[in-house]
Amino acid sequence: MARPIVLIAEELSPATIDTLGSDVDVRRVDGTDRPALLDAVREADALLIRSATRVDEEVLRTGRLRIVARAGVGLDNVDVDAATAAGVMVINAPTSNIVSAAELAIALILASLRNIGRADASVKAGRWERKQLTGTELLDKTVGIVGFGRIGQLVAERLRPFGVHLLAYDPYVNHTRAAELDTRVVTLPDLMREADVLAVHMPRTPETIGLIGAEEFALAKPSLHVVNAARGGLIDEQALYDALTQKRIAGAALDVYSAEPPAGSPTAAKLLELENVTLTPHLGASTHEAQEKAGVAVARSVRLALAGEIVPDAVNVSGGALNDLVRPGVELADRLGQLFIALAGSAPELVEIVVQGEIAAHDVTALKLSALRGMFRGVVSEQVSYVNAPVLAEQRGIEVRLLTDESQERFRNVIQVRGTLRDGERVSVSGTLSGVEQAHKLVEINTHAMDTPFSDHLLILSYEDRPGMIGRFAGMLGEQSINIAGMQVSRAGSAAGAMALVVLNLDQSVERALAERIGSEVGADAATVDIEY
Repeated sequence: MARPIVLIAEELSPATIDTLGSDVDVRRVDGTDRPALLDAVREADALLIRSATRVDEEVLRTGRLRIVARAGVGLDNVDVDAATAAGVMVINAPTSNIVSAAELAIALILASLRNIGRADASVKAGRWERKQLTGTELLDKTVGIVGFGRIGQLVAERLRPFGVHLLAYDPYVNHTRAAELDTRVVTLPDLMREADVLAVHMPRTPETIGLIGAEEFALAKPSLHVVNAARGGLIDEQALYDALTQKRIAGAALDVYSAEPPAGSPTAAKLLELENVTLTPHLGASTHEAQEKAGVAVARSVRLALAGEIVPDAVNVSGGALNDLVRPGVELADRLGQLFIALAGSAPELVEIVVQGEIAAHDVTALKLSALRGMFRGVVSEQVSYVNAPVLAEQRGIEVRLLTDESQERFRNVIQVRGTLRDGERVSVSGTLSGVEQAHKLVEINTHAMDTPFSDHLLILSYEDRPGMIGRFAGMLGEQSINIAGMQVSRAGSAAGAMALVVLNLDQSVERALAERIGSEVGADAATVDIEY
């Protein structure tokens, strides 16, 4: 079996390549060479990038790409919406550079307060300007942190030994964590009024662009130093320039800009002229340790994704890390989705994924995604993945529900896929995981109780029970040299003539024409199902 192809478009550490392992075929291309990238990606299953490679709809629709992995935090160079529509999983390394980013923020705070950049340039120019470069101590100053997520909290941890007073503004702040870090949660206007140092650690979203602007600078102390090592555009650069040149604030230190490099933006370029501004070229993640962690993290995620597993760091797949009790049910849910749609024969109006038993106490979103993937993988022409399966359902007007119930009388855990078709007919299939090996078993089809192995090739017959039926369809299969590996009959009620449902586990596939001929011969509804995974 051919090894999956992993295309590396930018320089990554040797440890990253080692983590990918020998089970994949690693190839390389210069991601900034557009024709070369498009040619190489045609055969790739996964594409590993950093910040220089642009991954847009053209790249995503080329070939058989299943995974795009960014060895870093930001995804500005990846069209996530187009990836989702194409069923391509997008992975990043959200925690790989948080320590490096926090440490740079501390460095920029000190550099701005102590004029480190100006002092360095002065000495190298042969000057000795000690008096002109007198700085400010951090001790007893008030530091306001805008954005109190993982990086903001790391900055607070590192600032506490300096003897500062900490403020935080974040609409989604964890008040318990803020209290643990002796950080007072305030509104943004109050933070702007009180802070001697402002450190920004917000993500860039439509709501946060220009978050710190002229209105906020009007509230600031003349002694304020502003630091941004998060994302460009969070601070209105024209407003910052005006506040600095009009001496409404004392200084700034920036690692990120609305355009990078800043010389490409009229507003950002103005900041290059100012002496009281310290500038660095987006170095937040530029440490050997951060690059190593980012590469290794996404390599691990790529291996999981290539194995068909849900990936916790996939940005366009709902659900987090899989609990060990939930993980074995992912493949079962996929198989149940395939069986459901085969029995339904058409797209349902409503589909419900019902999870019962002890696993229902955990996050089982992955089971819903897997069941939807199973439903669509054999009936649509496009690639189907955990990523775009919900999109395919939405496009077809299918309402999807995930229901959980921690109680289950017959089994420890049951996964059911049930739905209502457009004509009002109800279809349902249920399965469980059995024994130490977590074998897949069918335990219900259309309210008929079952207890039979879930094999790759099934023939399902529903008919009015009467003598001689089994011999007739078994004989027809035998004539075609199709072996019956197992069989179960479930009858709705004990009276003769009740409806019977038969599940046949076969050693090979049954062609649709033969299934229809068997159904016609014995007066049964017949469905042949070949399960893939």
